[in-house]
This record gives sequence, C-alpha cells and structure tokens, in this order.
Amino acid sequence: MHGLRMSFIRRLLLLLPALASASAWAARPMITDDARVVDHKACQVESWFRKNHEGPSTFWAVPGCSPVENLEISVGGALERHDGQRRQSDSLAQAKFLVRTLQPNDWGAAITLGRSVERGLTAHARDLPSHFVNIPLSYSWRNDAAVLHLNLGRRDDRELRKQFNTWGLGSEVVLRPNLQLIVETYGESGSRAFLHGGLRYWVIPNRVQIDTTYGTERRSHTQQHWFSIGLRLLSPPFLP
Repeated sequence: MHGLRMSFIRRLLLLLPALASASAWAARPMITDDARVVDHKACQVESWFRKNHEGPSTFWAVPGCSPVENLEISVGGALERHDGQRRQSDSLAQAKFLVRTLQPNDWGAAITLGRSVERGLTAHARDLPSHFVNIPLSYSWRNDAAVLHLNLGRRDDRELRKQFNTWGLGSEVVLRPNLQLIVETYGESGSRAFLHGGLRYWVIPNRVQIDTTYGTERRSHTQQHWFSIGLRLLSPPFLP
C-alpha cells in the first residue's frame, strides 16, 4: 500500500511541469495563500465564477487532495467566455508542503511550488507559461478569531524570460459563527497592487462553503473591477 501511495504521488508531481493557472491559490476566496492543507487523505473542490467589469468572464475549478500527510496537490483550470465564445484560458498544477502546522494563537508555515499557463487567444497563439514558488506564513489571534497571512515568492515568466517577486497580505476575521470577513492585497514587482475583499460562509461547517468577493486594481489610466461567487466542497478522509 505504501508503494502504491508513493507511486501515485510521484505521478502527480511529474504532472507539474506539464500542466498549468495564474498563481498559487489559497482556500477560497483568498488569492493570498495560507499555511494550511486539506485534511490528510481528504480532497476538496474549489470552484468560482468571476465577472470582470470590462473583459471576459471566467469559471474556475481546482480539485485538490492530500494523499500524504502535510502535502496538498491541486490541478485545475479556467474556462473563459467572451463575445459568445468559450475557451480554456488558464490551467494550474501546484504542490503545497506544510512546514509548520498552524495552531490557535500560534503561527504556521508552508511552501508552494507550481506551474501556471495562460493559454493563447487563438489556435496559433503561443501559450504563456510560468513557474512559481511561494512561502505562506500565517498567524492566529484570539483562538482563530483573526488570522493574518503573509506571502513572499518568486515567479519565473518563461515567455518574457524574466523573474518577478510576488507578495501578498491577507486576513480572515470571524464576524459570527460560520461567517468570515476576507480582506487582502497582493501583487508582484513592476505592477500595482490588487485589493480584494468579501465574505465566506460555511453552509455545513468544514464541508460546504459559499463566498462572494469584490476586487479592484488601479493602473496608470484605468481601474479594473471584478466580482466573484464561489463554492467549496470538502470531503472526509477516504483515500487509501
């Protein structure tokens, strides 16, 4: 059984260079990553619809599992709808390793490695791949009533042949049982920061979660806005 599990892990890790997204993802609805992984031998599916104020709308689905304790592997992608046409716009593969478990009133740390690909707009356009590494640090206050997340990372843009420093600062604040406020800012070197916030609600605690968010990015002459609504499903442990 141990040999089968290690073979399964090796195959998933070998997929990382061949698969693809835009960045490392945390638990919905945050983009800033957290120092947590899904429960050992359990899986989750995170999905969301994002409506941009200007430009195409996208639907994301990212399944993830923890076949080995302290390791979470996620593979997913996005469908884009623009001018009545649908296409696969992005894809993602990443592995998150938990370095220090986050406990109430304490801190935790993890490291995420992955590859993302932005698909070409046409059949003849080139895909835009990137590799990334990210280090999430999380700190808990007041028995998890407030949790702060700090991200520091690096993205290797294979198309531009340049590297970018990435960062994120986010928070989760409990407003009432099963309801959390999410606020974050994130970005990378050479670009302005994104602002993102919303609400996360557990319909069934630790099993079914819904969320809604609003985000904005100010550029030199314009300001982008988007709205998202998401669904997250978590399983009990079932993997061998």
